Amino acid sequence: MPTRFRNILAPAATCPVVIALWYTLWHLLAPTQRFLLPLPHEILAALRDNFAILAHAILNTTKGALLGFTLAVALSLLSAVLLSLSRLIRASLYPYMMVLQMTPILIMAPILVLWVGPGLPSVVVITFMMCFFPLVVNTTQGLISTDRGLVELFKLYRATKWQTLFRLRLPGALPYFFTGLRIAAILAPIGALVGDYTAGSSVNGGSGLGFQAVIFSGQGKYAALFATAGLTCLLGFLFATAVISLSWLCLHKWHDSYHQHH
Repeated sequence: MPTRFRNILAPAATCPVVIALWYTLWHLLAPTQRFLLPLPHEILAALRDNFAILAHAILNTTKGALLGFTLAVALSLLSAVLLSLSRLIRASLYPYMMVLQMTPILIMAPILVLWVGPGLPSVVVITFMMCFFPLVVNTTQGLISTDRGLVELFKLYRATKWQTLFRLRLPGALPYFFTGLRIAAILAPIGALVGDYTAGSSVNGGSGLGFQAVIFSGQGKYAALFATAGLTCLLGFLFATAVISLSWLCLHKWHDSYHQHH
């Protein structure tokens, strides 16, 4: 059986087992605690009953995730090129990037609300903060890991620094870039959800999944809360699938590591 079909059939085959274990665990819980673990059919019913609210929320979360993700990709590429120019630049700027990555979102959220306002602007900035670091680190590593022999060959043919960058270093860094992009694609929906949870707003219909999760939790609608979590997972899966597909389009024809792993 081809690997691609096996990778699809394996999770599908285990799905009934997971659902059976879910129902079994629910029956093992005390009757007073079963509300903590809604059954799959209850979650689907909650999804149906709250479809309009959740559809609007997932659109807002997707918007925040896409904007933050796109901003992170653009600025990380520029930053990686700058960082790859010299060790001095890397030593000067890396600590500040690490500070940005290590700053807790829960502390930054109220500051961002003051700076850029609640809702979408804060969600975009928080998503950017979560996606930027893995992108810039991986891309920079790719740019500075170019085969030394190829670099010397380009010098031998008197290639300019820009020709070396665009015709050698950037193409060679693509596998590293896509590694960072896959990580960022998984983090983007999480960042948008966390941003909406901590700095979201319902003004002008701007609430996303994170804000809606707070409302469902406060109302004791746990099945709807699980449905919100499921939609977040679906959004992350779509982001990751898009990046994997783009990686395949860019690498499968020429990069050896892609053939080895795929």
